[in-house]
Amino acid sequence: MNLTHLDENQRPKMVDVSDKKQTTRVAIASGIIEMSQDAFDAIVSEKTKKGPVLQTAVIAAIMGVKKTSELIPMCHPLNLSGINCDIDEISALPGFKLTVTAKLNGQTGVEMEALMGTSIGLLTIYDMVKAIDKGMIIKNVQLEKKSGGKNGDYKR
Repeated sequence: MNLTHLDENQRPKMVDVSDKKQTTRVAIASGIIEMSQDAFDAIVSEKTKKGPVLQTAVIAAIMGVKKTSELIPMCHPLNLSGINCDIDEISALPGFKLTVTAKLNGQTGVEMEALMGTSIGLLTIYDMVKAIDKGMIIKNVQLEKKSGGKNGDYKR
């Protein structure tokens, strides 16, 4: 099997996508953060010392999507056309599910960007309430769906 991020001499390289067809590409990733009831209640009631946690997490997720190529060596800088973030309360855990959608019209996919945005958004929630609960668990960061490109669509 040939790995696309290695050249003929087995040295790392960024894949050349210049011959790839431009298509609309969308990726959706999600993840969950589980926490204590006290931390959950503080976030929902907006009574944390660091400000509005969920709104800040959304901004962080968007920044994470945009900065993916700066942190993951083989990711291309992308001209994104849209980023959307949704946060659902899961009172039964207690915790939250963050879903990030990244979209562009281009020559390479946006799966890593959606996954990065999800991770950064969840880490931001952790950072903002760690004084209440250091035992929070970030889990199930995963690609839910992707469309576009020569490999076609994927759905979990």
